[in-house]
Amino acid sequence: MGRLQRWSDKRVWSRGGFEFLMFGIKQAWACLFGGAMLALIVGTHLLWPLAWPEAEAPVSRYDFLVVAALGIQAAMLALRLESWEEARVIFLFHVAGTVMELFKTAHGSWIYPEDSLLRIGAVPLFSGFMYASVGSYIARVQRIFGIRVRRYPPLWMTWALAAAIYVNFFAHHWLPDMRLALFAATAVLFGRTGFFFTADRRRRSMPILLGFFLVALFIWLAENMATFGRAWAYPGQADGWEMVGVEKLGSWFLLMIISVVLVSIVHRPEPEPGPA
Repeated sequence: MGRLQRWSDKRVWSRGGFEFLMFGIKQAWACLFGGAMLALIVGTHLLWPLAWPEAEAPVSRYDFLVVAALGIQAAMLALRLESWEEARVIFLFHVAGTVMELFKTAHGSWIYPEDSLLRIGAVPLFSGFMYASVGSYIARVQRIFGIRVRRYPPLWMTWALAAAIYVNFFAHHWLPDMRLALFAATAVLFGRTGFFFTADRRRRSMPILLGFFLVALFIWLAENMATFGRAWAYPGQADGWEMVGVEKLGSWFLLMIISVVLVSIVHRPEPEPGPA
């Protein structure tokens, strides 16, 4: 690593390229749980029918995904890639996500088209692990990049905002959708907040709202891959896969607020040294 760093320092373009490469590697490492889940979803979608061409599979694909997700989580704890404290907050993601799934599937927002035994109502249990993978990413990325913040809003305000966002995911089915007001509140609350991180050796900074948007964008891309893998299907995908609408970016952006607030229960935002 030291040799590569010294080589990259010889030119501006190689130094920048090496830092970008390190940024990508660290991001992939932080996404370990989510990346493994996505690979399983797409891989089983492509290979599951081929494994039993003339006979019914001994276990449903969704049930296999539940067992595989448990195995990934156990391995990450055993290898100390996650702490037990992080596992507890990730469990909160699992519970909060499953509750939302039960509600949303009951209201026809999306469906799980395949049969399974390990499920609650219309929701297979592997779905909660998809929310847990977001929590795993948020917790791990803070450690891996040494993320610190400046001008972070009071925690009670972030908790109130996250609670309002979560309630709106349910209430908008009967009451006016408060999404635009929640976007505005998020901009006001986090508009001055920046975070600092290290991809290679130099500290970099970014407005936290931009960070939220970029993560939401990658979750939206992953969602497109997951729906291609028939993990779930939106009403417009009933007759065949099509890209998920870009309006879903807004939902994922708001989910990022909930995610960061939940992780802050374990990892309180740490201030970056220097002037505020």
